[in-house]
Formats: sequence, C-alpha cells, structure tokens
Amino acid sequence: MLESLIEDRDFAKLMKKSMQELLVLLFEKEQNFGILCKIEDVSFNPELPDNMHAEFRPLTLFFLAGYTFETARIEDEMLIFEAGFGSDNFGSVVSVPLLSILQIIVDETPVFINIAVEKEPQEEIAVKGVDERGVKNSMASFLSNPENSKFIKKK
Repeated sequence: MLESLIEDRDFAKLMKKSMQELLVLLFEKEQNFGILCKIEDVSFNPELPDNMHAEFRPLTLFFLAGYTFETARIEDEMLIFEAGFGSDNFGSVVSVPLLSILQIIVDETPVFINIAVEKEPQEEIAVKGVDERGVKNSMASFLSNPENSKFIKKK
C-alpha cells in the first residue's frame, strides 16, 4: 500500500508543490536551511574536479546560508544556488531537482520529509512497446504480399 502511494504521480506532484511552497516561505522569511538530497541527481556547473566529487556521499547535506542562500532560487522544478567547495572554495552553480530533496532542515530539525519516488510514466513505456510490435507486424504484412516486392530496393 505505501509503495503504491509513494510511487503515485499525483502524490509526487503534491510533495513537489508543498516543498516548493515551503522553500519560497523560507526565502521570504530569510531563514537559512539545509537540504539532504540524492547526490546522483545533483548537477554542478562548472563540474567539480573528480577528487571533490568523490567526497560526496549518496545522500549529501547542503546548507544554504550567506552568499549561497542569497543566490538560491527555484527554477524549472529545480533548487539552484551557487556554492564554493574544498579548501580552494571552487565555485559552482548547483542544481537540485526538487524531488531529489529528501529533507529540508532548519536549526538541525527536519521540517519537511519527502518520501515520493518519481518514476517514468508507464504509458510511455507501453506505447513504445506497442509501436515496435506494430512496425514489425506492418512490415510482415507488407512483405507477405508478392505484389509489394517491386517496392523493395535490391542491394
């Protein structure tokens, strides 16, 4: 039962909408916060050097305060902010898909927990399978008629 709920597209939309509204409120209240997110979904521009990227754990905490908080914004269902990494303060723009954020944390306390799992729509997968079979069936029907042989190029 729980699995079907957390994988439900409507549930994911609700979680994403609630998270976005909370983030906007935190921005308006100028409240610093942290996000615990899946690092595999996070992108960096410019890319971080391999040695820095290797230091991240699968679930990574970013704390948005100071300059990082001031640059933070929500755009195209992504939380985007600038941050410095490593001892050299290597600058990069970090983009985090909202549904990859598992927790929003204020003063060491989770104020939002996201358990939604975004999956590819099943309809698209089913349509692709039908299309492939349809093309094969259509070609087989075409080739079964001897009159159609004149339309086939010979190598």
